[in-house]
Amino acid sequence: MSRARANPSVARPGSVRIIAGQWRGTRLPVPDRPGLRPTSDRVRETLFNWLQPVLPGARVLDLFAGSGALGLEAASRGAARVQLVEADPPLAQILAAAAARLDRQHRVAVHQGDALAFLRTHAEAPFDIAFVDPPFAAGLWPAVLELLPARMAARAWLYVEGPADYVPQVPAEWALHRENRTRQVRYALYRRGTLGQS
Repeated sequence: MSRARANPSVARPGSVRIIAGQWRGTRLPVPDRPGLRPTSDRVRETLFNWLQPVLPGARVLDLFAGSGALGLEAASRGAARVQLVEADPPLAQILAAAAARLDRQHRVAVHQGDALAFLRTHAEAPFDIAFVDPPFAAGLWPAVLELLPARMAARAWLYVEGPADYVPQVPAEWALHRENRTRQVRYALYRRGTLGQS
């Protein structure tokens, strides 16, 4: 979930729910922060239907975590390790509290800080799945997509969300697997492979 361009005609919900898995039905708070928007239930359900075969045991990176709906949904559905990255300190504190409440197996870690700095300094095992849904107005897709491959496994999956009329330039090693649009967003799942292969 990202902090998109403010739209006063769209009401911010007070919470989003985890759709399926171990924590199904759990509500996650969505604070009244400038530009904060939850990824809709419809989009998340479609995305996790796409990802369900590869989620069990996966190492997942949620770079712009917001409410944590994407990363915590992944953990609920069987991901082995989930790293949430959130620059906003109050949001990061809420994420840490949610992880402490839900995650008895300590599979979810929260990093409060800048996503680009995290990508430059992260040195743990590579991730199998990454969620990239940055603040729309910040235009961070090119910088993130340049740094991200060094932190991803050889056959990793990449989810990218942005405005409905924006298609980011994804490095050639990432092949488009699925994509869809709503009136507000385009969302797409890519698979990493050898150059020239799908």
